[in-house]
Amino acid sequence: MSDKAEQQHPIGIYLKIWLLLFVLSTMSYLVDYFQVQGLLRWTLIIVFMLLKAGLIISIFMHVNWEKLSLKLLLFVPPIAILILIALMAIEADYTYLNRIDFISPDQ
Repeated sequence: MSDKAEQQHPIGIYLKIWLLLFVLSTMSYLVDYFQVQGLLRWTLIIVFMLLKAGLIISIFMHVNWEKLSLKLLLFVPPIAILILIALMAIEADYTYLNRIDFISPDQ
């Protein structure tokens, strides 16, 4: 067998992923249809968004069939950046709240 024949993936997996993406998109729209509000709304929207992005990246961008080293090379830096952004946001809140406590205009 040639390398090209080994790299072909069955069309069925793509159709299943398209169906799953359609279902996830429908569920995302149902969040608005049923007027879910508050933290639950944003949690559901972000979960559906991340699931759809993960499916697209893993199947349609063929990352699922790559070696672990390439997967780590692709995903560890963005995750590290997100963690650093979260830590900076926590530090900014801490600094802001301390400034309000110690440098308030009413003193």
